[in-house]
Amino acid sequence: MASGDVTSVAKAKYLQIADDLAGQIKTGALAAGAAVPSESELMERYGVASGTVRKAVAELRTMQLIETHHGRGSFVRSRPPVQRKSSDRFRRSHRKAGKAAYLAEAEQSGGKPSVAVLFIGPTEAPEDIADRLGVAVGTKVLARKRRYFRDGVPTEEATSYLPWDVVKDIPEMFSENPGGGGIYARLEENGYGLVEFTETVRARLATKAEAASLALSPGSPVIHLVRNAISGGERVVEVCDTIMAADQFVLDYRFPAGD
Repeated sequence: MASGDVTSVAKAKYLQIADDLAGQIKTGALAAGAAVPSESELMERYGVASGTVRKAVAELRTMQLIETHHGRGSFVRSRPPVQRKSSDRFRRSHRKAGKAAYLAEAEQSGGKPSVAVLFIGPTEAPEDIADRLGVAVGTKVLARKRRYFRDGVPTEEATSYLPWDVVKDIPEMFSENPGGGGIYARLEENGYGLVEFTETVRARLATKAEAASLALSPGSPVIHLVRNAISGGERVVEVCDTIMAADQFVLDYRFPAGD
């Protein structure tokens, strides 16, 4: 058998296994939240090698039917991914209602959101952040690093960088809980009205540190999103560097058609 034929047969086999497991999930034979059979169980059941089983499981993750947690195994998804609507998530009305963007989104998706503050304090602006803030590399800025959870599962980790001269006289910025509406509400209360947000988004594989932080399997995809929050006078008053578990989010953008 030619090598191309062997490859085609192997691909057909893992897709067949993935289709079989997907059918069990859709009929409820594998219920929401249930553990997917272990690699050894699937190897014995289907009479295939470990590599074929891993590809089948990866296919189910791509289909967003299961989620894999580092050290725990794979489980049937029990909730849809969070849908981040760019036209809605930073509405001033959310801040006035006392809700930060992530909390509003997670609640709308049916999950129970929570956040762990990992670090708050001064740091030196790294090159890419300094460039976005329009300051020299190494300039003192405030960093706020958080890890976000939905139903107890980590979904993203974000670090906000804010100019020191902007935040030094806003005490809430140095608190774990900056108050209703989050840091954007505090910026606006102190004269930094937000007029625009820009986001740079790319997909890549998680680093070892990112996989550990978000309980992902090695080599899982993540979304790397960096956002500028811009106040009047076109000043960038925050840069937010975010790593998101790719299977936990759908990014939804809306923008006007140009002439």
